[in-house]
Amino acid sequence: MIKVEDIVNDGEVKAIMFMAESQIEALGFTEHSVRHSTIVSRWAGQILHDIGKDEHRVELAKIAGYLHDIGNSVNRYNHAQSGAILAYKILTRLGMEYEDAAAIMMAIGNHDESEGLPVSDITAALILADKADVHKSRVRNNTTRVNLDNLNIHDRVNLAAEKSSVYVEKESNKIILDITIDTDKCPVMSYFEIYFKRMQLCRRAAEFLGREFSLMINGVRLL
Repeated sequence: MIKVEDIVNDGEVKAIMFMAESQIEALGFTEHSVRHSTIVSRWAGQILHDIGKDEHRVELAKIAGYLHDIGNSVNRYNHAQSGAILAYKILTRLGMEYEDAAAIMMAIGNHDESEGLPVSDITAALILADKADVHKSRVRNNTTRVNLDNLNIHDRVNLAAEKSSVYVEKESNKIILDITIDTDKCPVMSYFEIYFKRMQLCRRAAEFLGREFSLMINGVRLL
């Protein structure tokens, strides 16, 4: 079976991911590099593991998480769809079974909130993992030198996020998105202003996995 380590070390993947991050940086978006992909890969796999999926599905979720943003190498617009096609071609070249490659393709094609839906367990785990990565390290260094008042709302929210994680709380049967926000930099309400649609998608993703979605900010459960 193809492992996520095989994807990480593949020369074609490295080249495409470099180009994807180069374009995102040129456009001025928050970081979408190997750091983000690695975190999403780990969290997506952990979610499926913790709800009892087998090792095979867990590995597919990890691979989907690592490759989910490669479409940014083509264009930010419709990056989920272009990334899905790119991923399928890469995975079949590496010898992955067609059915598994197609499952990853479908997950990547549905991870963005603008047109995505949780249509499989891998898709749902990818959505939850991707939307959970809100953190100050995603704001670019040249941006952090700008006065907070001049930052756009996405940068302010990410810069204020000290910590974020997503996990399955087995006792309550919930999937928890837990975020710590510095409210001196950004009020909690700003998070909802820009991420409300993402939270709706996360709720649907958790429900697809047979769980309830819950959002916790600064130790307070809000959803």
